[in-house]
Amino acid sequence: MKLGIVGLPNVGKSTLFNSLTKAGADAANYPFCTIDPNVGVVPVPDERLDKLAALYNSAKVTPAVIEFVDIAGLVKGASKGEGLGNQFLGNIREVDAIVHVVRCFEDSNIVHVEGSIDPLRDIETINMELIFSDMEVLEKRLSKQKKLAMSNKEVAKEVEFIKKMIEHLESGALAKNYELDDETSEYMKEYNLLTAKPVIYATNVSDDHLSDDGANNPYVQKVREYAKETDSEVYVVCAQIEAEMSDLDDEEKQLFLDDLGLKESGLDKMIAASYKLLGLISYLTAGETETRAWTITKGTKAPQAAGKIHTDFERGFIKAEVVNWKELLDSGSLHAAKEKGLVRMEGKEYVVQDGDVILFRFNV
Repeated sequence: MKLGIVGLPNVGKSTLFNSLTKAGADAANYPFCTIDPNVGVVPVPDERLDKLAALYNSAKVTPAVIEFVDIAGLVKGASKGEGLGNQFLGNIREVDAIVHVVRCFEDSNIVHVEGSIDPLRDIETINMELIFSDMEVLEKRLSKQKKLAMSNKEVAKEVEFIKKMIEHLESGALAKNYELDDETSEYMKEYNLLTAKPVIYATNVSDDHLSDDGANNPYVQKVREYAKETDSEVYVVCAQIEAEMSDLDDEEKQLFLDDLGLKESGLDKMIAASYKLLGLISYLTAGETETRAWTITKGTKAPQAAGKIHTDFERGFIKAEVVNWKELLDSGSLHAAKEKGLVRMEGKEYVVQDGDVILFRFNV
């Protein structure tokens, strides 16, 4: 999974990115300190892996990972060359979802580029720059396809769709709010529009608004209302607190969270929000050699899940030996789980569930 982190300058983007990835992006208090996109890969915390690895005495544990891309702060007119201009846009066209960091804290020592705190205005500013960028992509495509449309009916259909999508964007609406059918969905996959991507709003608050999850922060409430209307996810984070925790080991981090009255870190919240937004789950494989998490889309059938490991597994799929991770642990061994009838043999139509521990049988 790949997430692009965007936002206006000085909203806490790079501070959050640094704390998530410990990649060391410069987080100085001035716009455009992140001139080139910073990329960091983060393991997905999963308590199931360590427990299964202990059961099997695994030599290696491999978690699922998320790749974060931190983009230079945007300003009004970025799509037309203001600030750092268009150079960031190509870097987030390939992401699965956009994490939009929104400033929801007051601090006179940290300058806001617009001079005041207004998260909805900030969201609108970023959205308009992404819309303008998408329109540019569509206009280039339209110019190219118009010539072909004169002799090709299928291309003519696409040209009509592009015109409608440009009108939709010109109205200030996002591409993801356009109603698609099977045919137009295929077009959209090819365009890779920024405003078609799912969005998670990371509302960056001061530490005193963390314990109540932003319930008493009017800025956060505004973002939550907006997110409901746009089918987006929201989570509350304090980038500064995340930065303070980033160098702590797991035990120290837990004590730190307990002191703050928090159940989970900002990274945990972001991962939960992104998995929910993108409809993702993880199944597990376990053995002496390795215990590993594999991320798949909810609703994936067994052969396609096997294909995540290797294409041969999908091509030669015979059956899947499946047991729930908790039932396996409670049984104490795979043999004991089999004796209790908890291990099932599933075929090609089986829909893999989150937390399934699977051994695939295949023949090629």
